[in-house]
Amino acid sequence: MPKARKKPASIDAPPENAHILGAGEVVRQPVTETMEHNYMPYAMSVILSRAIPEIDGFKPSHRKILYTMYKMGLLTGPRSKSANIVGRTMQLNPHGDAAIYETMVLLSKGYERLLHPFVDSKGNFGKVYSRDMMWAASRYTEAKLDPMAAELFRDIDKDTVDFVDNYDNTMKEPRLLPVRFPCVLVNLNSGIAVGMASSICSFNLAEVCETAIALARDPGHNIIDTLPAPDFMGGGQVLYSRALFEGIYNTGRGTFRVRAKYTYDKANNCVDVYEIPPTTTAEAIIDKVLERAKAGTIKEISDIRDETDRTGLKITIDLKRGADPDKLMARLFKLTTLEDSFSCNFNVLINGSPRVMGVRELLGEWITFRTGCIRRRVGFDLNKAKEKLHLLEGLAKILLDIDKAVRVIRETDEESEVVPNLMIAFGIDQVQAEYVAEIKLRHLNREFILKRTADIEQLRKDIAEMEGILGSERKVKNIMIRELEEIARAHGKPRRSELVYAEELPEATVEQTVEDYPATLFLTREGYFKKITPASLRMNDQQKCKDGDGVAQAIEAGNACDLLFFTNKCQVYKSGAAEFEDTKASVLGDFVPAKLEMDEGESVIYMAVTRDYGGYMLFAFDNGKIAKVELSAYATKTNRKKLIRAYSDKSPLAAALQLEADGDCLLAASSGRMLLFHTGAIAPKTTKDTQGVAVMTLRKNHRIVDLHTYTEGELKTPARYRTKNLPAAGVVATPEERGEVQQALEL
Repeated sequence: MPKARKKPASIDAPPENAHILGAGEVVRQPVTETMEHNYMPYAMSVILSRAIPEIDGFKPSHRKILYTMYKMGLLTGPRSKSANIVGRTMQLNPHGDAAIYETMVLLSKGYERLLHPFVDSKGNFGKVYSRDMMWAASRYTEAKLDPMAAELFRDIDKDTVDFVDNYDNTMKEPRLLPVRFPCVLVNLNSGIAVGMASSICSFNLAEVCETAIALARDPGHNIIDTLPAPDFMGGGQVLYSRALFEGIYNTGRGTFRVRAKYTYDKANNCVDVYEIPPTTTAEAIIDKVLERAKAGTIKEISDIRDETDRTGLKITIDLKRGADPDKLMARLFKLTTLEDSFSCNFNVLINGSPRVMGVRELLGEWITFRTGCIRRRVGFDLNKAKEKLHLLEGLAKILLDIDKAVRVIRETDEESEVVPNLMIAFGIDQVQAEYVAEIKLRHLNREFILKRTADIEQLRKDIAEMEGILGSERKVKNIMIRELEEIARAHGKPRRSELVYAEELPEATVEQTVEDYPATLFLTREGYFKKITPASLRMNDQQKCKDGDGVAQAIEAGNACDLLFFTNKCQVYKSGAAEFEDTKASVLGDFVPAKLEMDEGESVIYMAVTRDYGGYMLFAFDNGKIAKVELSAYATKTNRKKLIRAYSDKSPLAAALQLEADGDCLLAASSGRMLLFHTGAIAPKTTKDTQGVAVMTLRKNHRIVDLHTYTEGELKTPARYRTKNLPAAGVVATPEERGEVQQALEL
């Protein structure tokens, strides 16, 4: 049976969304209002609920995982599959299993990131010092809480911290953990939020506890006396400067350096690196060393390999015969991440607000938090003790006449009247009467009652003591100090990171080890570069170029020279001739803007070649001014590849010229006038973007078209083009001399 054709919609029928109010209407909304309503809630969520740790030292993701494991009984029980832990954690943390598992890995002992890991792991959990050694899937690994985690949850059931609903209001979770030590400083912690970040280095547990105790006793304590420097799980050497760390401790911000530790194996002529900075990996170090070796900066190395095994990290560097291992390592510290910096930013959430604090202020906030936990715990115990004392005092009254209590209960006709009758008979309140009424018949004997009431005096003493604690700030702090001392004795470990005084280290110099040999450097008008050896140039000196392109500069130099490529955007890019491969005249060469990663639309207009940055750069501008800049202004101590404001942008650049020393130069204008002048008349500047001085006066609608070094015999009557004073208008060249100059320029 054929299907019925669908009746076409009427042209006059209303659209499907006609019933939606405002459908299809374009509403203009200010961008500030959009950000306030859409972006700000997201930003605040990232800051408050994800990236920034709180005073207990944990981010919400850390806290949810650890609390889930605690509720699973993994503090004392056997290990559980990681997949099971991840699944249970999703009841508190509504994120993917991969993100939860990665967070658990970072807390584990096997990953070797934390000085005091809280997860006792079994299986492959990867390594923090390896970029390629990934952890196994959660179904293959097992975990439980480390005994150290007991210090995080002790007394958590005694109202020491607030509990809040989870994301779907089906469970309760702690707002903070009642940590018994300053965990916020003991373990490494970092995170990037929106518009802010946090980076907290780790410190030795025993030193942190000692510092917290000293501050509790004396708020004016000098922190650096008991907390000299950070300590990392991976060890290494912290370059120590007392003034530097005092600044970090005071402000909560700063940068210090950590270098690797190594030993020299004389029998095998190799260096074994066994501890590295916490901010790098073995693979990153090897890649950087190989890069330097290929560039020719380091020639003492014959091989480098990763020999990390179950015993720990090991990077082996094989040396060539005669190489000095200490000098080599000093250079590697300067050139690679074998020495790296750690940036501190002690940004912590305090009562829901991010604050960057120094160590003193941070420990002060923790002491306030911990004393609050102790007060809440003592208050909880006090209430329990008072409740128990109240019940026992009611039971003690029953002791006066047990038979009477039995008779009152037996002679009561209705069950609901038992409690009121006991209250009347013995003068006790309803709570006490309920307690007496619930006593089993077998316990209604003098022995049981005497045993239960024997604790009344001790309870009264305990209650008085707890009330005394709550009324004394000193007693509360003494409890905190006693707990810190116990933790330091039970879990304290020797420092892993060695302190090395930075001022006592020899200054490492990077020697120039680039092979030097003669080479001719070519730059074309469109920005192609060639480096050709004399032997190759003798075989073929016809340079291949693209259609419409040609050689702009040809300079005889060496492979160890530095190259400065000036561009049309007033910038200069620095490179070494050794960074370009030797080539032949029959190839196009390297395209410099692509090789040096220049900005879009940027092109090379001039190439300067130098070894010692001696001499000058001359910049001739359209307006007749010439700037003379010392070439040393482009030398930098760091390896910066790009310098901005390489020359002035106030007037278009007509020509650039490199000079080894002052001499005669010939300047030409579009009007046909030429001026011969000595560059010594122009004072050199160290400011790269100087506007220069007026050298040639120009008529309206004319400009400078060329500047080059004058060679003897280039002009038939050079005195005709000279002038005693600058600026000068120059002289109109004769047709013969104009042609000879043009021919010299083309050559």
